[in-house]
Amino acid sequence: MVENERTEYKEKLTAALEKEAVAFLNAHGGTIYIGIDKNGNTVGVEKCDKLQLEIKDRLITGIRPSVMGLFDIACESLDGRDVIRITLAAGKEQPYYIRANGMSERGCFIRIGSSAQPMTQEQIDSIYYRRTHTSLRNMPSPNQHLDFTQLHIYYAGRKLTLNDSFADNLQLKTDDGRYNMTAYLCADENGMPILFAKYAGTDRDVLTENKNFGYCSLIKATEQVLDKFSVENRIYARVTATKREERPMVDPQALREAVINAILHNDYSYSNPPKFEMFSDRIEITSTGGLPWGMTKEDFFNGKSCPRNPELMRIFQDMELVERLGSGVRRILNAYAPDVFEISDTFFRVTFRYKQAFDEPASKTAQKTREKTREKTREKILSLIQENPSVTAVELAEKLGLTAKGIEWQLKKMKDEGVIERVGSLKGGKWVVK
Repeated sequence: MVENERTEYKEKLTAALEKEAVAFLNAHGGTIYIGIDKNGNTVGVEKCDKLQLEIKDRLITGIRPSVMGLFDIACESLDGRDVIRITLAAGKEQPYYIRANGMSERGCFIRIGSSAQPMTQEQIDSIYYRRTHTSLRNMPSPNQHLDFTQLHIYYAGRKLTLNDSFADNLQLKTDDGRYNMTAYLCADENGMPILFAKYAGTDRDVLTENKNFGYCSLIKATEQVLDKFSVENRIYARVTATKREERPMVDPQALREAVINAILHNDYSYSNPPKFEMFSDRIEITSTGGLPWGMTKEDFFNGKSCPRNPELMRIFQDMELVERLGSGVRRILNAYAPDVFEISDTFFRVTFRYKQAFDEPASKTAQKTREKTREKTREKILSLIQENPSVTAVELAEKLGLTAKGIEWQLKKMKDEGVIERVGSLKGGKWVVK
């Protein structure tokens, strides 16, 4: 076990905690372990619960902007000893800094390799002026007369109590004391629809069901969508001489994570809600906004976490709808290939194709639809190659809004079929359409 750009070891809790945390927040996120020395040996910690509370308090009070929803703290057993794991996401409101030192070279750090390096004033100024100011925390609610009965009930159900200062503690107010958009989305009533649609075929021509689970607390809306999909997600079964076999239409864990991610990471600054659609051959879950600023597709598939709405993330964690930062994407990828994700600059979509019932041949209609989609993609690739024979798979993926792996699969297939040929090296060569 060695330190790297995503992992830091501390033998014990020291005054450098905020510095290391800030460095990860300003980079790609990472993990700090307390109770492991620099050589990777487990030494353990005492009074794990007490240390967790101290760490949480130091991160919340010692770092600015707010890091609510950007970290997890857990006590784990390693080699028979207790250690503390602190998981940090890449923050959206960079640059983050140590509160006592301000937004200066003494307060701003970034992770480079296996160490936290101070940022130059030029870097700090550049990042500060580029960052977005449309976070839900800074946007005032269109309605300042909000009730939170549902939110209190949900917290009480988790044996958590919201005191009179809950709006401040949960970051539900702007700096000038008004309710913000996070408060609006979590209130008993709001104007945000959460739409569910079901169609008879593989397109949107015949609508058979149309429901709106919104206009209420986002927690309640999330649970209603999850309940709806649990009913719609059929379980195929067969009984053999020795056992009963079951196969869900869509992997339930992956479906749950996709629903929560769509609601949690939707860009509500556009006032567009996430959308949930069922077709005869697939489920499509679409949210507004592409990847958060500063995150690439490579970062996304490598597990980098950068919550778009960290205040909502904090509340979803309290409700145990979210377990760990970045864990949802990993759970989806455990069940499906990366090509279930479609990412553009303006939207994010997950598509789950239905599994077939036991001993049931694939639907001819669904098969034709897939073949038609692949053929259209193939035509677009050939057109782009003719326009620019030197185009790379990564550039094709960016232009078509697909994954690089999916493009590479198409290119290999066309090469095997003799449709195209690669002349020269991977870097300096070009494509020839035969």
